[in-house]
Amino acid sequence: MSSPSERYAAAREAAENPATNAFAARQKFELDPFQVAGCHALEAGRSVLVAAPTGAGKTIVGEFAIHLAMQSPSDKAFYTTPMKALSNQKFRELVEVYGADDVGLLTGDTNINGNARIVVMTTEVLRNMIYADSAALRDLRYVIMDEVHYLADRFRGAVWEEVIIHLPQHVRLVSLSATVSNAEEFGDWLDTVRGDTEVIVSEIRPVPLEQHVLVRDDLLPLFDDRAGIATAQVNQELMRIRSFTGSNYENNRQVQSYVSNRHAGRQAKRPPRGGQRPVRPSNLRRIERMDRPDVIKLLERANLLPAIFFIFSRVGCDAAVQQVRRSGIRLTSSEEKAEIRAIVEERTRSLQDEDLGVLGYWDWLENLERGVAAHHAGLLPAFKEVVEELYRLKLVKVVFATETLALGINMPARTVVLEKMEKFNGEARVAITSGEYTQLTGRAGRRGIDVEGHAVVQWTEGMDPQAVAALASRRTYPLNSSFRPTYNMAVNLIDLFGKARARQILESSFAQFQADRAVVGLARQVREAEESLAGYQKSMACEHGDFPEYAAIRRELSDLEKKNRQDSGAPRVAREKRMKRIQSLRTAMQRHPCHRCPDREAHARWAERYWKLKRQTDRIRRQIETRTGTVARVFDRVVEVLETLDYLSDESGEPALTEAGRTMRRIYGERDLLVAESLRQGLWNGLDAPSLAAMACCLVYEPRRDEANSGERGLPRGAFRTAYEKTTTLWAELDDLEKDHHLPGSEPLAAGLAGAMHSWARGGMLDRVLIDADMAAGDFVRWAKQTIDLLDQLSIVAEDGALARTARTALDGVRRGIVSYSSM
Repeated sequence: MSSPSERYAAAREAAENPATNAFAARQKFELDPFQVAGCHALEAGRSVLVAAPTGAGKTIVGEFAIHLAMQSPSDKAFYTTPMKALSNQKFRELVEVYGADDVGLLTGDTNINGNARIVVMTTEVLRNMIYADSAALRDLRYVIMDEVHYLADRFRGAVWEEVIIHLPQHVRLVSLSATVSNAEEFGDWLDTVRGDTEVIVSEIRPVPLEQHVLVRDDLLPLFDDRAGIATAQVNQELMRIRSFTGSNYENNRQVQSYVSNRHAGRQAKRPPRGGQRPVRPSNLRRIERMDRPDVIKLLERANLLPAIFFIFSRVGCDAAVQQVRRSGIRLTSSEEKAEIRAIVEERTRSLQDEDLGVLGYWDWLENLERGVAAHHAGLLPAFKEVVEELYRLKLVKVVFATETLALGINMPARTVVLEKMEKFNGEARVAITSGEYTQLTGRAGRRGIDVEGHAVVQWTEGMDPQAVAALASRRTYPLNSSFRPTYNMAVNLIDLFGKARARQILESSFAQFQADRAVVGLARQVREAEESLAGYQKSMACEHGDFPEYAAIRRELSDLEKKNRQDSGAPRVAREKRMKRIQSLRTAMQRHPCHRCPDREAHARWAERYWKLKRQTDRIRRQIETRTGTVARVFDRVVEVLETLDYLSDESGEPALTEAGRTMRRIYGERDLLVAESLRQGLWNGLDAPSLAAMACCLVYEPRRDEANSGERGLPRGAFRTAYEKTTTLWAELDDLEKDHHLPGSEPLAAGLAGAMHSWARGGMLDRVLIDADMAAGDFVRWAKQTIDLLDQLSIVAEDGALARTARTALDGVRRGIVSYSSM
């Protein structure tokens, strides 16, 4: 029973935070302290950064922001995610709470109820809305940025920083991040650019994680039970096993038969003292690994299903499913099998029968009915969504997945199995990092279902238990900015703010903050000072004439008169010259029209404040110029390229957008300059719809590192080849120009998918297209959707009406069949 003082404190907290208490009462679980702290900060009107482990429930704080918005008659809340799959999932969750009328979804290729008060969207969509000054931003009160640590992403991270910097100051920001080691630094930056931001860090998992190593057919604890994970003291039995020979390992089963009673029901055993000494390394024999079907049976006996096996290869995931199928394992009852079939048929009924055969539908369904599935980027999005749903419903019990599953999708397991501690990064096999280990094992443990989650690392030859223990004990990794100015960003900033202010905004980036933390604070002082200076100018405005000009005369006169009094010993020539200037200024002041203004002295007081603040601001600007300014220098180089190509004109001394620059404003993507310049030069005029789709594909497609350059083999003939050659020549010219301005340039066009995309846009059959593409259906759909995004931009910005119409036709040609599927 709580004490009177505790009851009083609780009652006081409830009175001070009524919205938090009302919201908490509606939840299935009692809110954790970090969730309560986040809600309190929002209720107090502050922004908040919440950094917590995967599965800890940090999205609750974002949902509370939505709850607050819905308490008013008109406030809006936007929920941003880095992936369309996450947006789709969150959309469905919020519709269940608030109803379809109040929730919208915007993901580029999906537009549902975009004017709703709650809108889920990808971060790029919000960035584009801000630059377009969309009417949908009116009444926006909260923005929730889920997975905000994505701003470290090399290709897309800049978008997060653009949104954070450009959102109106009255919008409260809810930043939700995985546990990062520099959360305070990131929070300091948010506080600098957004104001009043509270940083809340939790490293406590709501469901404790047990770490194991699977040696042959025994689960051994990774850490010494007596030492605990905090000390990273590895289980000494694992260290002894590492030194044993294969034969000694067989003869000394007591060394590695320690399995927790709650998992296998066997008595725990400790190795006897004075056991056999390890033999020389030359006699070591390999410890055999369990086959996957046997691992699954072991987990099933120990009540450790459902499980996710992370395999860092798509081919490996598919092969694992087939291996389990061949073993005859079935993890579902007849009732579950029937329920699986009903759900699958309902979710895939919009797919054509002839396509289902090409996609391996029947084998996939058979595997699902056994309770086993693969999950990776090569899988058709429709199939991935079904796997995720069946897993959440506890109908699929084992999923073999690549690491992409660890990035935010709500698929918690009881157990996570890591078969290897290294992966291929496109160039070499590298060990996984502590951050990756934390992300992967973070899936283990279902809140409200499991008392604890389990991470199982399978023993491999040469494994060092100490290294695994070090990975498991380090929970955090640093968040580093990947921000860099782009051409689209430059024209948008200059159009909205002018070049000088744009540079200051870029100096507010997290990249610059990390390079020189002081610059961000100074840049914010300049921005605030400029707002005050504008107010002072308005207050000293005079209907008789140019009062700033009059004030400048008065100030110079005052300074010279003061200097004349103090410098009585100056040479006669200098004093005469000064007196001549003073007399000239007195005459100019008396003749100035503002001298006769009845409110002259009131205006003058505002002018004095203006000049005093301007001197301070100029001093701060000089401080900024002496700092690193790395981001702003890159921006200057980008501006120079734009001026060279006539996207910006500098006739008035201040860069302004030309007609081409205004087109550039609405072109987003890695190749914004190449697309804009190709449009301006008319390189794609006259292409038919399939050829334009193929050209767009060449601009967005990024081949695998091991993919051979196909040259012109398989390229569409006719007008496409001429346009492709001209575009490639243009790319080379732009690349040279960028390097002349000390910019990194870009990769050459990739035509490896052009033939397949041309065939698909022309109405080709799926089986033939996938053969031509030489890729999985999921990969083809992903590139097709990126092609659609670019075609959609072309249909809007192309000045040539015929090209815009062709882009719309091409868009419709690509967006069909499996590409057009949507579960929304």
